[in-house]
Amino acid sequence: MRGANMTRKIGVIGMGNVGATVAHYIVANGFADELVLIDKREEKVQADALDFEDAMANLTAHTDITVNDYSALKDADVIISAVGNIKLQDNDNDDRFAELPFTREAVRDVASQIKASGFNGKIVVITNPVDVITSIYQQVTGLPKKHVIGTGTLLDSARMKRAVAQRLHIDPRSVDGYSLGEHGNSQFTAWSTVRVLGKPITEIATEKHLNLEELDDEARRGGYTVFYGKKYTNYGVATAAVRLANVIMSDAQTELPVSNYREELGTYLSYPAIVGRDGIQEQVQLELTDEELEKLNISATTIKTKFAESQA
Repeated sequence: MRGANMTRKIGVIGMGNVGATVAHYIVANGFADELVLIDKREEKVQADALDFEDAMANLTAHTDITVNDYSALKDADVIISAVGNIKLQDNDNDDRFAELPFTREAVRDVASQIKASGFNGKIVVITNPVDVITSIYQQVTGLPKKHVIGTGTLLDSARMKRAVAQRLHIDPRSVDGYSLGEHGNSQFTAWSTVRVLGKPITEIATEKHLNLEELDDEARRGGYTVFYGKKYTNYGVATAAVRLANVIMSDAQTELPVSNYREELGTYLSYPAIVGRDGIQEQVQLELTDEELEKLNISATTIKTKFAESQA
């Protein structure tokens, strides 16, 4: 954090379904002392700000809110990017890359204004396709790679934990392990990393007759199930993004599967890392199976190809 008074300051850019949920979660829980809300729709963002201020008399914490002022981001600890056009995800291929023609242009504009503000904090990216967009934010702002982080498979890992926990009738927080790679169709659960009840999931799968391929598919498709039910997703990803922001601001040194730049793969993708006040503070090295390594490389190639296309 910066400043003598150690004020916690967060910016949220894009006040659609996800951004508004992020902002509400922050305000309702008192996670920030100052919140900067930015959206091109002036009436929408002003209405959200007033709505939050109307809520404050019934909350346990106070949050100062600033609207549509990029210069106010200069001393922010974290900016959360929720820019997007969710309607583009309503496609037959369940493809998050469908948003890229819109988001690559919108994000270049946003990133340029972030850079102009003098911002020198950390960026948490939700905007899809998140791995490519995280790359673009880093490229345009010029911030260190370790300071620009995508939510990536932090949400997909939670979906995997939920799927496993439901089958075993336990709390999802009792499941450890990761979904890796792209936040999208080439992601996969690294079952070699998953442990439940003190045992590898592969042992429990045999004992409990679990089909791991089905569970992997359930985790991957979880977002689309939510999307087709209400035409957007918001609570799961907003919770992941705010958790990531809090881990950064509190210097928690937490191991999380987030989208971070892996030199050996030449791209941003989701892989566990220790996250703290300096962003990605240490990269974890997993002992993956040959099959998992192959899937990780396929995912990396997919992201790099799409990033190259985004530069055209």
